[in-house]
Amino acid sequence: MKKKPDNKDESLVFTEETMHKELQEALIASEFRYRRLFESAKDGILILNGENGKIIDVNPFLIELLSYPKEFFLGKHLWEIGLFKDIVENETKFFELQQTEYVRYDHLPLRSSDGREINVEFVSNVYLMNKKKVIQCNIRDITERERAEVELARSETSLRTLVQTIPDLIWSKDLQGNYLSCNAMFCRFFGASEAEIVGKTDYDFVDKELADFFRENDNRAIDVGVPSSNEEWITFADDGHRAFLETIKAPMFDKHHKLIGVLGIGRDLTQRKFAELELIKAKDKAEESDRLKSAFLANMSHEIRTPMNGILGFTELLKEPHLNIERQQEFLGIIERSGERMLSTINDIISISKIESGELDIYLSDIHVNELLDEIFNFFKPEAERKKLQFSFIKSHSEKESMIRSDKDKLHAILTNLVKNALKFTQDGSVEFGFEKIGEFLEFYVSDTGIGIEQSQKDIIFERFRQGSELLTRNYEGSGLGLPISKAFVEKLGGKIWFKKNAGLQSITTNGYAAGSTFYFTIPKERVKIKKSIPHKDTHMPNNNNQIGKLKVLLVEDDEVSAIAITFCIKAFVKEILIAGNGLEAIDLCRNNPDIDVILMDIKMPEMNGYEATRKIREFNKKVVIIGQSAFAMVGDKEKAIATGCDNYITKPIDQRALRTMLNNIVPDQKP
Repeated sequence: MKKKPDNKDESLVFTEETMHKELQEALIASEFRYRRLFESAKDGILILNGENGKIIDVNPFLIELLSYPKEFFLGKHLWEIGLFKDIVENETKFFELQQTEYVRYDHLPLRSSDGREINVEFVSNVYLMNKKKVIQCNIRDITERERAEVELARSETSLRTLVQTIPDLIWSKDLQGNYLSCNAMFCRFFGASEAEIVGKTDYDFVDKELADFFRENDNRAIDVGVPSSNEEWITFADDGHRAFLETIKAPMFDKHHKLIGVLGIGRDLTQRKFAELELIKAKDKAEESDRLKSAFLANMSHEIRTPMNGILGFTELLKEPHLNIERQQEFLGIIERSGERMLSTINDIISISKIESGELDIYLSDIHVNELLDEIFNFFKPEAERKKLQFSFIKSHSEKESMIRSDKDKLHAILTNLVKNALKFTQDGSVEFGFEKIGEFLEFYVSDTGIGIEQSQKDIIFERFRQGSELLTRNYEGSGLGLPISKAFVEKLGGKIWFKKNAGLQSITTNGYAAGSTFYFTIPKERVKIKKSIPHKDTHMPNNNNQIGKLKVLLVEDDEVSAIAITFCIKAFVKEILIAGNGLEAIDLCRNNPDIDVILMDIKMPEMNGYEATRKIREFNKKVVIIGQSAFAMVGDKEKAIATGCDNYITKPIDQRALRTMLNNIVPDQKP
């Protein structure tokens, strides 16, 4: 009879069975979890027999990655399946794995069934499974990662190349102001290499004041958390040149948005700055030019209307009945002076017009400088005496040494302008002029004890359309063109002009002007490059007889008023006068009247001008005396008239004394 187990034994058996069952279930669950991980892993997994190295399992990811069926792997050695390039080396690695229980390849190239090369990270570990050694090989596809690393490296290289070659200054600093990086252009600024700059601060390279300025701008960008900009001039240490920079500084953050430093970019705006300054200067110059032209036109209007008012006003007064002779002569003198003033203004306008248009020609002749100074002295002496000034000129060279070859009209105009200015602006004291021989040049001077030249005006007095004073309250008449014309003439003759404040005179007047000045100019004794040289005819024939009432004259004039004035002027010399209205009529009258003694030929006429008419007449009459006359008078017109066949030339308004002298020197009995 069997013994019935007691309750204690039954409980023990139940417990062991339960534990075994739970262990079985836990094992199954563990294997299930492992299998799920094995099957769903995103890395390739190979399981090898730890003793012989044969593959006993492969997960789906590796099968899909290499495009081989599962059967391709199972039962084969790792080095037999064509995954590795070097079978011997990998077999050796397997034995190494058995010993060390760990092998790693960081960049292992595998090849798929369709020929694709795949770079993998390969890691092998040995562990026990069911008390047997197995090898688990984890294979991770790093193709994309490597491609990304290559792209990142290429991008970093491109970025660094761009940063290093860009013409802007680029740098970065940490929060303490230590340099983290900089480009080549920035290295030029400090005159050091990037290796020498990184890790240092501004205080290691520039003075404290500038370093403080940089640090202040860095902190501003850091504090506000957004980019800030400023403009500054800097000097490059490598070559010392200055540049105007627009500097932008922006805070730098890491991927967690933590502030880590500041990035700086300095853009060279020097050319733009200069362009802006040039535009401002051009704008100011244009505005100044408009103002000057307005002032000039206002001045010209004044200079023309004022003498015209004198001419018309006193002409009207001459009509007053019971006007005594003394008053008549006084009014006529005013009319004459007003006319001379207006004529001077017109001549200045004509001269400056030629200068502006570039039509200034040079006509060379021999000049006796001492005689020229005598002429100018005698011309201005009455004015100097009227103002009670000491007026003198210095002959510092012999008659022979004072002979030069140049343009007499232009030299005369220069000296006349300077002496006239000196007399105009001198109320007390003296005016002196003369010349010295300086090497191959003659240096002329005109010195006065007048009001001098205001310091602020010294750079503009030779500019066209400028005057020392452009105010409506100015005290001196004149067009303001004398000095610009003189400067243009001097430079055309090959010299230069300048002025100095006189030493030894009173230094400051009540008007705040430096007292007394001396103008200097030079001209070569003989110009080497001759542009044009006109041979002058001898127009001063011997005065054998007084020619009153003996001459037959052809007056060629298209203006009725001028014709009346000239006829009245020459009537004492004329036994007969013929009048032509243009050049064609003049030629016909001259052909039909070969006994004409003198032709007064107007230059500017309709149909045919005086130059052309003179040339035509000279083809058949070489002896008749032709005197050119023109109201359109410019420097060089006399030479041009003589070159076309005229014997002499006179400008309108005609100086009656000069014309009468010309006529009185003509001998009729020498004519055919």
